[in-house]
Amino acid sequence: MLEITHNNAINVRLSEDGSAVIILDQTLLPGQREFIHLRQAGELHEAIASLRVRGAPAIGIFAAFALYVIARDLGLDNFEDFRSAVRKYSAMLNSSRPTAVNLSTQLQRMESLVDSLSAEPISRIIEAMRLEAEAIQLEDIHMCRAISEHGLSLIGDGFGIMTHCNAGPLATSLYGTALGPILLAHESGMSLQVYCCETRPLLQGARLTSYELHNAGVDVTLICDNMASIVMSEGKIGAIFVGCDRVARNGDTANKIGTSGLAILARHYGVPFYVCCPSSTIDPNCPTGADIEIELRDPMEIKEMYFERTVAPDGVKCYNPAFDVTDNSLITAIITEHGICRAPYTQSLSRKDI
Repeated sequence: MLEITHNNAINVRLSEDGSAVIILDQTLLPGQREFIHLRQAGELHEAIASLRVRGAPAIGIFAAFALYVIARDLGLDNFEDFRSAVRKYSAMLNSSRPTAVNLSTQLQRMESLVDSLSAEPISRIIEAMRLEAEAIQLEDIHMCRAISEHGLSLIGDGFGIMTHCNAGPLATSLYGTALGPILLAHESGMSLQVYCCETRPLLQGARLTSYELHNAGVDVTLICDNMASIVMSEGKIGAIFVGCDRVARNGDTANKIGTSGLAILARHYGVPFYVCCPSSTIDPNCPTGADIEIELRDPMEIKEMYFERTVAPDGVKCYNPAFDVTDNSLITAIITEHGICRAPYTQSLSRKDI
């Protein structure tokens, strides 16, 4: 059984007996810290769709564990039947959210593992699935640490840093991606001032990022999304660090809605704009950002969620895309576990080069 001792590495894990995936329910933060045990296929799917677990790397890890938990309870002895069922439930989990590539990547990895063990007993295949899911989580820990160290090289003492949405330990296994350099800088004694955009409509920046940074002892200031321009204009920001959910071959990146606007502002004010992600987020089958499917979510999130009463008239239409695409021309560098990639991204992001 994989052992992770860092306190921040407990947001996604298997139960001791392997019968459930345990997650920290992120929909309840910051007011309530509750771990839930998930066993059934429907509730595992719902946990991704409802953002109980979120963040591209964390979703991929969760999905791998979820497919294992489902597989161990199938009760099938015939390999063809077992493989067919695994593929069905993998497709079901994959349908929960379309934008983040890590979800499909890790599910495909689990499916490929099953295919490669066709001559083995089903019990052996299920055990191999558990080990593979644990390996995915351990790899994420190493990747996030490396991303954090590369990003740290771009930070100076006294820096002002802006971030959007949440790309910390809650969104990964450990350290995080965009928050990783900040946390490492803080641990090394650097003085930083972090400005955290609230990230409407689901407030991941307010509820999650400010929660993580504040608990870590980092000097963090929460701002509304529409305050980013004035904060940059006042010279308070030396760099912007964001995560992402999918990177196209040309370096276009999909991240939480509002990220592309932040990149445009950064270009206007001359602020470096850095995207942090594991190489598993790079989709070699996606030529440009125009090919990334953008998830559309319930209008209720805009008009009702986190409000005591509806803030718009009944019948008013809402458009609620969960992500937008930042053009590669606006990105100063993309930081992966392999290093700092710069334009032209078609070269620096290729598997053989990063």
